[in-house]
Amino acid sequence: MRAARLLSLILLLQNRGRLTAGELAQELDVSVRTVYRDIDSLSAAGIPVYGDAGHGGGYQLLGGYRTRLTGLHVDEAESLFLAGLPGAADDLGLGEVLAAAELKLTAALPPPLRDRAGRIRERFHLDALGWYREQDSPSALVPLADAVWNQRRIRVRYRRWTAPQEVERDLDPYGLVLKAGVWYLVAAVDGVVRTYRVSSILRLDVGTTGFERPDGFDLAAHWQQYLAVYDARRLRLQGSVRIAPALLSALPDRLDAALVRAVETSAGPPDADGWVTATVPLESVELAVPVLLSLGPDIEVLGPEELRRAIAERAAAVLDRYRPADSPGRAGADERSSTPADRVANRARAARTPKP
Repeated sequence: MRAARLLSLILLLQNRGRLTAGELAQELDVSVRTVYRDIDSLSAAGIPVYGDAGHGGGYQLLGGYRTRLTGLHVDEAESLFLAGLPGAADDLGLGEVLAAAELKLTAALPPPLRDRAGRIRERFHLDALGWYREQDSPSALVPLADAVWNQRRIRVRYRRWTAPQEVERDLDPYGLVLKAGVWYLVAAVDGVVRTYRVSSILRLDVGTTGFERPDGFDLAAHWQQYLAVYDARRLRLQGSVRIAPALLSALPDRLDAALVRAVETSAGPPDADGWVTATVPLESVELAVPVLLSLGPDIEVLGPEELRRAIAERAAAVLDRYRPADSPGRAGADERSSTPADRVANRARAARTPKP
């Protein structure tokens, strides 16, 4: 542990030049006092490191000194596959390992390439997390990653949507997927490969029994196939809509990718007002209403009639909620205590009731 830290200290000075004790302590996640002791140890071992006191001072290596102890450990080499996703590496407990691997690679590069790599890091940054979302870092992730890597069978207690909501499963964990900041486990139960959201795992027990991973199993290919099947399964309702030109260009920021693709492939030519008619796949009437209402007046649902009627009823309920209390047609106090859907239904029944 200390030997690895001493090597990291040398590589930091080699790659970045002069650094203060505080900067070294922050990079190595140790105290300043520990940095002082490490510097003394390096000097005693003959490493040409020296320090300048005062403002603007710090530690640096004598010009031209370069260590050749830059070989990667197995864990460091494996962690390089997560180099573009430092947040994911931290979640999996590989943050420090990845940092050490990157440091060694940088030190091994000749100066021109090292400078170029530094410019790339300064100018490009990958943030794979969607807007308005926080990184999902479930507590079971690190031991689960260890079970995936070592091919250990696991038992989980899992919360799901359908009843019974809490179930126990014995799983062969094949891999982990980070999708839009959410971690998913791809695992086999009784030979059938399924997907589980890691944050829904209530309890995880890692066993000592191993399992055989199927030859040729491709995690990335499986995940793409899973997404296609998932979209086909959940988007079972076909809706016909008219879309205004202003909304059409903003759809990628307002709807998920499957709906945007459907609009792009099914949209007909613009009408006299510039509106286009398209067919979009939806999950259900209940789930489609808030999504389509959120798009405002720049979209009109043409069918199915059940969806069109549900949107009209919800819009009427919203209008009634914001109508002044003394305005004609405003629902009474008793009616306001019911749900919006109930109030719309009551008014509809009243309108159909013959008057004496």
